[in-house]
Amino acid sequence: MPASSSAAASHRRQARLRREYLYRKSLSTKESSDYEAKRRIRDALSQGKSLPTELRASYDKLKQDIDHEDAKHEVNTSHVDDEYGDAGWSDPRVCVTTSRSPSSRLKQFSKEVKLLIPNSTRVNRGNQRVDELVEDCKTSDFTDLVVVQETRGEPDGLIVCHLPLGPTAYFTLNGAVLRHDLDGGAAPMSEAYPHIILNQFNSELGKRVGNILKCLFPIPKLDTRRVVTFSNDNDHISFRHHVYSKEGNSEDK
Repeated sequence: MPASSSAAASHRRQARLRREYLYRKSLSTKESSDYEAKRRIRDALSQGKSLPTELRASYDKLKQDIDHEDAKHEVNTSHVDDEYGDAGWSDPRVCVTTSRSPSSRLKQFSKEVKLLIPNSTRVNRGNQRVDELVEDCKTSDFTDLVVVQETRGEPDGLIVCHLPLGPTAYFTLNGAVLRHDLDGGAAPMSEAYPHIILNQFNSELGKRVGNILKCLFPIPKLDTRRVVTFSNDNDHISFRHHVYSKEGNSEDK
């Protein structure tokens, strides 16, 4: 009975979040129109020009809104920005799993993904369908779901789903190198929260993909020496993972 009650409460919560998301999405057009009107008023006031005729009737209300805006709200936003609006308030909780019937190499790869992402939990997929897996993650308050896939025993796909309402991204993997593939064997992996470097994610799509990747990781301490790099070159993302140490005035990677 308690499990059934908990599941019902989770479904009600997801339904409420979905209604709130759709409501925010419905407001996007009006908010964009208001933003454009306030931008024109700011430009007119800063340049000492007269107000546009069509905005004079609503000037008092819009000017009051402008006076009460902070740096975060003076830019145009949409329902897309709310997907990671709470990022940083608490550490993300990531569920890492595989496709069905994984090979031993894919299992090892999922273990390394689990070690790469702090606060992540690796679970066995079993025979769960995707919808069942997502619902279980929502019930367990995971913020993200990561699924690794393979073809003929070689990892070749990575799905990242932000919960509860998305976005979901699919990445094709090429040339995956596991730690045990390196000469000399696997070195111990630091579990410190890493600094994240996002290189060349400058377009609107790039910024969105960058948000999906960086929000898998919690905020690091300033003195951490672990670095995770995602470098975009013509829509091909290279991944590197480093731990550096300082010796005197020099730094070794």
